[in-house]
Order: sequence, then structure tokens, then C-alpha cells
Amino acid sequence: MNSKMVANKVVVVTGAGGGIGREIALAMARSGARVVVNDIGASLVGDALAVNPGQQVVDEIRAFGGEAISNSDSVSDASGATRIVEAAVDQFGRIDCIVNNAGILRDRIFHKLSVEDWDAVLKVHLYGAFYTSKAAALHFKEQGSGSLIHMTSASGLVGNLGQANYSAAKLGITALSKSIALDMERFNVRSNCICPFAWSRMTSSIPTDTPEEQARVDKLKQMTPDKIAPLAVYLASDAAAEVNAQIFAVRNNEILLMSQPRPIRSVHRSEGWTPESIAEHGIPALKASFFALDRSSDVFTWDPI
Repeated sequence: MNSKMVANKVVVVTGAGGGIGREIALAMARSGARVVVNDIGASLVGDALAVNPGQQVVDEIRAFGGEAISNSDSVSDASGATRIVEAAVDQFGRIDCIVNNAGILRDRIFHKLSVEDWDAVLKVHLYGAFYTSKAAALHFKEQGSGSLIHMTSASGLVGNLGQANYSAAKLGITALSKSIALDMERFNVRSNCICPFAWSRMTSSIPTDTPEEQARVDKLKQMTPDKIAPLAVYLASDAAAEVNAQIFAVRNNEILLMSQPRPIRSVHRSEGWTPESIAEHGIPALKASFFALDRSSDVFTWDPI
């Protein structure tokens, strides 16, 4: 991406020390943005790392002539999220886009899922997206522009085993994004979601206990994080001025527009319903349109393009 599609825009990318976040931060900088590289410097489960990878990404950006600063505040704390946004405003004078990418995993089968693991994942993903978006909202309103890009997941949009906390957070983010889009459209503020398929720290914990699971992981490894970055840069740019409240997925070289819940079938009974008539007529009439107990791998069955 050699064009300066986001020239002079100021972009915050959370969780940008590695994987998808790193590639988005690099792509934003190469496309002319001034970037705040946020990363708390933690492992996938939240343990501290010896060296903050966010500063390493900043060094990479500066090496090719880009502008960037690092920030190590946590999105899971409202005051931390405010400091992330203020770092952008203090250093670069404004804020134009936030990419809510930070995340952790605490995978557990549901009956073994602890309250602590539920809270930790919701705090980083859903609360984090809210906190950073809220911190930027007043700046966006005052300047009459802004773009929010949130990372959702097929685990939330479709479903997955052992990820009730992660799935709930990621599906919650799509509703949050839609609400922001509705509320902030009058101020020329956009909010969209990307469902990324890419091999990164966030997917490295996928089990490979069976040949089928190993085959799925082998396919995922073809989908490198850099494939996600072009869509993020586009959504941050003025070229995407008419794109709002959408959910996109990226699988290698494929971009998909994802559906959002809409009525698909109905039954009507003029005299109203009883539990018995629902059992005898209502549900049998609807059952042909029931959704199966799918996982994301059951829905996305074709090889990455």
C-alpha cells in the first residue's frame, strides 16, 4: 500500500504489539497516518512480558519514516482508555480513528468457566471497545468526523466451543458498533466491525487434538495478519465515508459482508397462541428454518482464497 490514503490522520491501534494489530499499525503508518501503538506488553492470557512489543512496532514505523508513539495503558480500565486517546491528542493534536483490536483469551468449557475468566475477557474486549470509543466520542463530535473499527469474531457471529466469554464479548461488540453508528451518524462518525481470519496469538490456542482440527489450523496459518490491514486502512479513510454499521470478514484474499439478524420466517394465529398450539403448529412450522448447532468451522468450510 503505497498510496497515502490516510495521510495526516491520527490513528490509535490497541493491542498493536503483534499479530493483526501490528500489521494494521504498520499499514496505517505506511499509508500516511500518525499512529499511537497501544500494547500493555502482556501474553495471551494477560501475563506481563519482559519487553513491551509496542515500542518495537514504533521503532519499525520510524525506521521507514513514519510517525508513531507507543502507549502501554490498558483498555480494560476507563481511565487507561482515556489516557490512550489523550496521548494521541497531546502528541498529534487530534484523533481520527480507533482500531479496537486488543484482546485476550481465557478458553474454558462452559461449566468450568470461572467468574474471573468471564470478567477478564469481557473487560478487555467489550468494555475495552466501549471505553476507548467513549473516550474518543467527544473529540469526534467536536471535529465532526471519526472512524471506529472494532474486531469481532466468527466465535461470536457463529459460535465456538469453550469460548462463552470471548463469544459473548465479540457479539456484544457488533451491537455496540451498531449503536454507536446510529447515535453518532449525525456527527459524521462511522463505526464498523471486522471479523478477521488470521493466524496470530489469538488463534494459536486452537486445539489440534484431531486430524480435522490440525487441518483447520493448517488452513488458518495461510491467512496471515497482514491480509486484514488493507480493509482497516480503507475504513479509516475518507474513501469509506458512506460505509457505516457494517460487519466485514476477511479470509486471506477474500472480503465478506456478513449478515445481521433479520426475521426469516413467521407464523400467525388469529386467535392467539397457547403453549399447546405453539407445540402443535407454531414450532413445527418454523422448524425447517432452525439454525443448526454450528461452530464457525462448520460455516466457513471452504479453503481460504
